Formats: sequence, C-alpha cells, structure tokens
Amino acid sequence: MDSPALNASQRAILDRLKHGGNTTVPRLAQALDLNVETVRGHVNGLVREDLVRREDAIRDGPGRPEIVYGLTADAERLFPRREADILRRLAEFLRRTNHQAVLDAFFDEWIGERRAEALARLEGLAGRERLEEVAALLSELGFMAVVEDASAGGPRLRLCHCPLRGLVEATRMPCRVEIGFVRELLGEDLVRESYIPAGDASCSYRMEGGR
Repeated sequence: MDSPALNASQRAILDRLKHGGNTTVPRLAQALDLNVETVRGHVNGLVREDLVRREDAIRDGPGRPEIVYGLTADAERLFPRREADILRRLAEFLRRTNHQAVLDAFFDEWIGERRAEALARLEGLAGRERLEEVAALLSELGFMAVVEDASAGGPRLRLCHCPLRGLVEATRMPCRVEIGFVRELLGEDLVRESYIPAGDASCSYRMEGGR
C-alpha cells in the first residue's frame, strides 16, 4: 500500500491509538490536547483513508454514546516492521546449515498455489494481450510490472519493484523462481536485460523470439 499523506495531528492520532488502544474522539482530544471537533474531523479523514475504523460505541457521560475507534490493518503497516530482515536472516540460516532444500520446497509450493489461477486467467490469450495479463498478475504479487515497447526486439516486460528484496540478498532462489514462473506463464524463453540485484533500476525481460 502507498503511504498516505498524513498531517502531524493525524499521525499523532494513529500513534495514540497504537500506544493506548481503541478509544473515543473526546478521549483522543484530551490525550493530545486538541479541540474535540478538530480531532473528529481528523478521525473522519482517517476513516475515509481506511486507516481507522469504528469498533464499538460506549456511553461516556451524559449525551449520546461515543464511537470507539481503532486501527485498521492498513494503518498497522505504517508502523515499524522487521519481517524482511527476519526472512533474510532465516534464508541465510537455512543455507548456512545446509537446508537449501527447504527453501526450494517452499518456493515450489508458493508458485504451485498460484499456478492454476494464473494459467486460468491466461487461457485463450496470446501475444501482447497475454503479456499484459502476465504483467497484471505480477503486479498483484507486488512486482509493479509494466509492458513497454523496446526500440528493437519486441515488447519488454519490466518489473519495477522487487517485493522479495530481503530474501534475494540472502539467496537468488526467488529470482530463479520468478523467471521460471514468467517463462511458464508466457510459454516463451526469456532474455533478461536488466537485474535489480546487479544494481539496475528494474528487472526486465524480452521474449527470446522478439514476438
């Protein structure tokens, strides 16, 4: 997910919900020393951004019940995470302890879970239309794939982002799986023209026959 543009008060509200748990607008306003209506406006904006959600309603003194707000899963992604580092270290550990076969089996299963659906989406497609659908599939997996017309040699498939970069730093297995999967989806041999781990801005491929 792209990080939304948050002002200082919105970020403070998210931080407070993270530290203190679900709460109401008046309690947020008191904790942050802000006007209640100002906080309510910020919270409504965060609800529209799907960063805050309504969890419950409680009676907090006289008057109508107050809505209790909490963080969404999207908001949780705005806070520090260490999964990539831990996964990289896990891959390094498996390689160092001669358990590379475990990594191989994991990636085989990961691709296997996606193969049938991907091939079903490509059924009946050929040429540029099939290439565009492969790009869409890869983008859904986080690779930010685009199809572009090269000056020569036919269209090029370019992966602008590597969502497995931490793992790739430990083992090139994801790269081998990536190109193998793309070859399978396209039914074509591929030539790699650029490579992120080699310092290029993207990984790009063209079909060997230039079609």
